[in-house]
Amino acid sequence: MPQKPLPLVQKDPWLEPVSHAVTERFERYLHRLDHINRVYGSLKAFATADQLFGFNYDKIRKGWWFREWAPAPGEVFLFGDFNGWNRTANPLINTGYGIWELFLDDKNYAGKLTHGSLIKLLVRSAMGEQERIPVYIKRVVQDEITKDFTAQFWNPEKPYRFKHAKPSLKPEQPLLIYETHVGMAQEYEGVGTYSEFRDNILPRIVTAGYNAIQLMAIAEHPYYGSFGYHVSNFFAPSSRFGTPEELKALIDEAHRLGLIVIMDIVHSHTVKNTREGLNMFDGTDHQYTHAGPRGDHPLWDSKLFNYGKDEVMRMLLSNVRYWLDEFRFDGYRFDGVTSMLYFHHGHGVEFGSPEQFFTEGVEFDAVTYLQLANTLMHEQFPGSISIAEEVSGMPGLCNPVEEGGIGFDYRLGMGLPDFWIKLLKDQRDEDWNIHEMFHTMTNRHFDIKTVAYAESHDQALVGDKTIAFRLMDKEMYFNMSKEQQNLDIDRGIALHKMIRLFTIALGGEAWLNFMGNEFGHPEWIDFPREGNGWSYKHARRQWSLAEKDYLKYHWLSDFDKAMIRLVKDFNIMLAMPPWLMWADEGNKTLVWERNHLIFVFNWHTTHAIPDYEIPLKETGDYEILLTTDDPAFGGFGRVDKNIHYPSYERDGHAFMKVYNVNRCATVFRPVKRKPLS
Repeated sequence: MPQKPLPLVQKDPWLEPVSHAVTERFERYLHRLDHINRVYGSLKAFATADQLFGFNYDKIRKGWWFREWAPAPGEVFLFGDFNGWNRTANPLINTGYGIWELFLDDKNYAGKLTHGSLIKLLVRSAMGEQERIPVYIKRVVQDEITKDFTAQFWNPEKPYRFKHAKPSLKPEQPLLIYETHVGMAQEYEGVGTYSEFRDNILPRIVTAGYNAIQLMAIAEHPYYGSFGYHVSNFFAPSSRFGTPEELKALIDEAHRLGLIVIMDIVHSHTVKNTREGLNMFDGTDHQYTHAGPRGDHPLWDSKLFNYGKDEVMRMLLSNVRYWLDEFRFDGYRFDGVTSMLYFHHGHGVEFGSPEQFFTEGVEFDAVTYLQLANTLMHEQFPGSISIAEEVSGMPGLCNPVEEGGIGFDYRLGMGLPDFWIKLLKDQRDEDWNIHEMFHTMTNRHFDIKTVAYAESHDQALVGDKTIAFRLMDKEMYFNMSKEQQNLDIDRGIALHKMIRLFTIALGGEAWLNFMGNEFGHPEWIDFPREGNGWSYKHARRQWSLAEKDYLKYHWLSDFDKAMIRLVKDFNIMLAMPPWLMWADEGNKTLVWERNHLIFVFNWHTTHAIPDYEIPLKETGDYEILLTTDDPAFGGFGRVDKNIHYPSYERDGHAFMKVYNVNRCATVFRPVKRKPLS
């Protein structure tokens, strides 16, 4: 008797040809989960490897256990300032299954192994002697002179105690994410700290109206310019920004302010470094990563995890639990999910058939890992948020695991910023296709939560351009004073507001903004490197630009606040899908309704049309909630915000006449609603 298809297939007939593969995906998950439960007791217990490996205190024996998993070495030693840097005085014992351990009793080491002690491992293997940093270490520091990284024994006398409860989103509130990088969040030329971010940046984010922050580059990474994506030490918050306690204080303060805190977690790959990272830790190329070429990422210059190994799966799932448990993060944005899902990493592949998502080049172990990660999060930390950076459109990505899905809460709408880049690069304003624009924003399953965004942090890096810089380019350096008139700046400011409002109102159920983009930050990001003389000039955010009343930047900042307030107050993003009521290609005008609000977007370069008739779903008087032409936002005041716009009926349909201003978006709401007669 044929097996009944899983709900994922029942909901989507397109998947019927691969129904068996969807079932097999779910069965692989069940098989792996059953194995974990039988061998380790439970998924919860499985995800506590950091409580076995690394340093853990034994209250009965009165001392510290140190353990490491390393199957191949002949000898492993722990050394540091606690033993006068004697590299071989403290050997670890191999207890079997690749587990090495050492006990440091209080009687002999209490005054030597102290908070802040520096330590390393000496690993003797087939590739000789290596000085390594323990995999599960909670703190890694860099020597300012030699630039070498060293592990640090971290055991503060007074651990940080959280004071504030975690906030939660109300059902009618969209997730509004302010994406941030602690190190480059300050205005001065240098590396910002957790404490400075807590005191200086969190209040800005609250004032801007966002309800979540997404912290990049938290896990330790040896190269600052990697943006945090080449992780070396998965359990250690980056020490270049401060201490673990200061990170906890940042998160605690964010919670006090009502902000959800999401961590950008990188489990898709790891840095190639052998002195700092996991690569060749035990002297082989296949301990944590795949052996040979399969273990190399062809574009990222990094190593790829072997998710099929229990020990690798256990380390990564323990890492998922660790940050949520120890630091009280509220969720994750999983980086590089497309790269994880496929052996080809999604590069050069045009996805068009269901087989490409389930049977052709799919990394089954990675899929199972992501299913288990989402199960762990949602079972052990109810309300936690998981977001997938995934571009292939993997079916079931945001469906529950038991339905045949992978279990994420949100997917990033990665096609949206790509669309805007292509449009701005390749087409004149006059040639923009308004039908294509609307379709691109709305071409998704509305029961799958999508994080909309108009531009990504990658666009802010040297070699690319933000939307603001692509629109206004070098003119931003010379014509952002209100005393100066410039047509390029006028166009740029108008389109910047329209693009963001268009994307947030149509593109998803959540919103993402990279810090500074809301006010058109003019500088690209260029981390200190040899090529720029190790300068921090472009690795910062110039907040003062938006605070100076004589510059035009504050117009964009003020508009962003108004836009965010609009989508929150009127529940636009979580409402029923938009209803397109009018598309006038000749005048580049789109009109749609969403949650009783009427959006009028005129993308035309010159056509400003008085008494422009638009259709409505309801009769009554209407008023303006928001217009990009408002002088308070750098507009020209052509739209009168203070009058009511009456509707009228004709042939059983409702209409309203408006002044349809070029390069302008206006949002109307009904003051008095009544059904059509």
